[in-house]
Amino acid sequence: MGRAFEFRKARKLKRWGQMAKTFTRIGKDIVIAVKENGPDPDTNSRLRAIMQNAKAVNMPKENIERAIKRATDKDQGDYKETLFEGYGPHGIAILVETATDNNNRTVANIRSYFSKNNGNLGTQGSVEFMFDHTCNFRLKSDGLDAEELELELIDFGAEEVFEDEDGMMVYGGFSDFGALQKYFEEHNLEILSSGFERIPQTTKELSEEQQEEVNKLLEKIEEDDDVQNVYHTMA
Repeated sequence: MGRAFEFRKARKLKRWGQMAKTFTRIGKDIVIAVKENGPDPDTNSRLRAIMQNAKAVNMPKENIERAIKRATDKDQGDYKETLFEGYGPHGIAILVETATDNNNRTVANIRSYFSKNNGNLGTQGSVEFMFDHTCNFRLKSDGLDAEELELELIDFGAEEVFEDEDGMMVYGGFSDFGALQKYFEEHNLEILSSGFERIPQTTKELSEEQQEEVNKLLEKIEEDDDVQNVYHTMA
């Protein structure tokens, strides 16, 4: 198994453990997608993918419909997607993806979390280069063979294909999302969920006490309503 498999295994139990937080994140994703390309999932591939993700986490249909309706309301403000970069305790690099309707508030909050927890908020580009920006798909694995599928998908940008208890996982480069999504839909492969992740190129081992220091900062960041995803280089 490769790097994407190990990354996924390490994160899957922690990521978006609270259902309310998950629904809030997806609701924002829906609003952003609708404002970009309209409310029809048949012609909006990003919205189509987000609706699959909503179904995968059992988000109620009425919640999805409410988010789409809210996005088409002229009074609904835009969410700005912003990436924050910095260092936590013991030199751990941290990336924070946010979606906010008040960027001043978000900047102030993120800076505060870093400064109060022995970290430093960095400038643009200070740590992003330490992570590979990837796309991923989870497919229904019935009848699929990982090695055969990987050979089929190499020309469409797939970099790693493996099966786990959740289905067949396919990882590719960030820019390959559209080509892979199109392939799966044209070949009637059922997409259970999809998304983007930033996988650290290298990780750093810390003692248990040091890990607790870093986790204190990570947990504070993840509690913020404007935060969508947090990535770090701690092993």
